Amino acid sequence: MAKVIGVRFKNTSKVYFFDPLEFDCPIGVNVVVETSRGMEMGEVVVPKKEVSDDKIVSPLKEVIRIATPEDIKSVEENAKFEKDASVIAEEKIQDLGLDMKLVGCEYAFDRSKIIFYFTSGGRVDFRELVKILAQAFKMRIELRQIGVRDEAKMIGGLGSCGNEICCRRFLGDFEPVTIRMARDQGLSLNPTKISGLCGRLMCCLKYEQDNYEAVRKVMPKVGKAVITPDGEGVVVEQNIIGEKLKVNVNGEIREYPMDSVTRIAPKKDKFDKNINEDVVENSENDDVEDVFDDEDMG
Repeated sequence: MAKVIGVRFKNTSKVYFFDPLEFDCPIGVNVVVETSRGMEMGEVVVPKKEVSDDKIVSPLKEVIRIATPEDIKSVEENAKFEKDASVIAEEKIQDLGLDMKLVGCEYAFDRSKIIFYFTSGGRVDFRELVKILAQAFKMRIELRQIGVRDEAKMIGGLGSCGNEICCRRFLGDFEPVTIRMARDQGLSLNPTKISGLCGRLMCCLKYEQDNYEAVRKVMPKVGKAVITPDGEGVVVEQNIIGEKLKVNVNGEIREYPMDSVTRIAPKKDKFDKNINEDVVENSENDDVEDVFDDEDMG
């Protein structure tokens, strides 16, 4: 176990752990820490607590100091410089005719370098651009190509739900999202309805997927015969979230809680029984491989 605090930096929702040493680091205070990119200032979002060693990325870096008024002022000035730097970089990109879209830039805390973020449909030879920018700003230049999801996370915006997009607001890492999730949840497969601002499948499709999979395993499928409080019927619709079923009972569609509905095992006639007995007898003498259909096993 180790004592840590959680720190969040600008343009990211991910929380990183640092050793607070003897500093008092309540939520909301700014601290200066050493990261893989050099010194940075971040905001404490998780107070001092103990976590297991398997949740820590070694080596655990330490807090250098509580941010001073000068540190905060320096970060504010860097934000102003970043706007001017973006304008200059955009002009140089257009002059060179490079096939790349500038997303934003970031000054290092100590102003030792500038990082420019861009998107592009392919590889870009930006060596000449780096030379020009280095001459213009008189400091180290880094260009990093990012994906469209990272672009949306940096820029931000409102999703179709009316809230700020999740990746900007709280998501630390991007998780894989597939079209199967939309299909399992009964959503329209129209790309415009299930895609986010980035043009990729919405991250929120992942949130309820585990519940859909768990309920679907125990819920009777559409077309299956069941016994309801009103008699036998056939399932015509599933409500996974509400854990309810719509059943056709004697020509009338009624809705029931899943717990009040019982499956009816498929009936087997005598002919089928004899065939099954023959297969069992044969399997005693020969190697017989059982083949199951995924749909039946579901």
